[in-house]
Amino acid sequence: MTAPTCIAITGATGFLGRHLVARLAGRTRLRCISRSGSAPEGHDGVAVDIADPDGDGTVARLAAALDGCDAVVHAAGRVSHDPADAAALLAVHRTGTERVMAAARAAAVPRVVHIGTSGTIAVSTTPVAVDESAVEADGGAAVLQAISRWPYYRSKWLADDVALAAHGPDLDVVVLSPGLLLGPGDDPQGAATRPVRLFLDHALPLVPDGGPCFVDVRDVAAAVEAALTGGAGGRRYLLGAANWPWSRFYGALARITGRKAPRLQVPGRLARLAATALPGLFDEDGNLPMDAPELELASHFWYARWERASRELGFSPRDPLRTLEDTVADILDRRRRGWMLYGRPA
Repeated sequence: MTAPTCIAITGATGFLGRHLVARLAGRTRLRCISRSGSAPEGHDGVAVDIADPDGDGTVARLAAALDGCDAVVHAAGRVSHDPADAAALLAVHRTGTERVMAAARAAAVPRVVHIGTSGTIAVSTTPVAVDESAVEADGGAAVLQAISRWPYYRSKWLADDVALAAHGPDLDVVVLSPGLLLGPGDDPQGAATRPVRLFLDHALPLVPDGGPCFVDVRDVAAAVEAALTGGAGGRRYLLGAANWPWSRFYGALARITGRKAPRLQVPGRLARLAATALPGLFDEDGNLPMDAPELELASHFWYARWERASRELGFSPRDPLRTLEDTVADILDRRRRGWMLYGRPA
């Protein structure tokens, strides 16, 4: 495919969205779609809430925003692991994706790059890394059953399903599924970098025995750019840089910061029991920094393999230690600047 001359980005003000805008702004014209409609100077900002109750109106506004674009990056989303947010997550992910795909087809956009998550493919109670075949062999029935009790991952699974079903002769759809996004530039309370902030803010004496797949947000932005013209339509691509148990993850953060690492790694079942019976174990001040859903998720392994992306998109992630260093430096720098401007928070 030829390089697009106009790209629409949903979720343009999010963590990944901001990195995409920064990466692409000097190379092509952008339509930045978000609830606020913010956009850098020289580019178009469009205010659209993809979860708006007015479905037909939302599709019409999206189609107008996509008119004349050669590609769409659908990066809009919401992260929550609170069961009370299940309906809102479905509205953003499944319904919002249905609307983006309908609008792209109505505007005759040739390609959509849909941003999913590796958590809809790579999840296990054992430390085994999986590739895209985990959902391609049997339609993903086993994985769907495993994630069905988690509203966020279930809604993202349904969004991926909608996106792939929309792929066809008149609309080329590529799905990118990155692991936990880390790196500089997340919101001060952003969900992506929360595991790092937990370490910085709490003396965690123990951690569950699961582990994440994580990747630098800047490398994912590069993969998105590659997927605008490369990769095969109708396919998923996992993106990661490291599969580490939480003990190694927090051990690396300890070496970077000079702080103490968690002293004990416990099975997930025992971690959840301890959180309920002895919450003081998780915080030197007697507070519980991780709630029950977070502990359950942390007690699983989210290990992925990204060879397909390396082969077909030229994906080459940076050293994961560098990503952790940059994440910590960014969080601490933002806090220092905030303290200087507003006074150190209590």
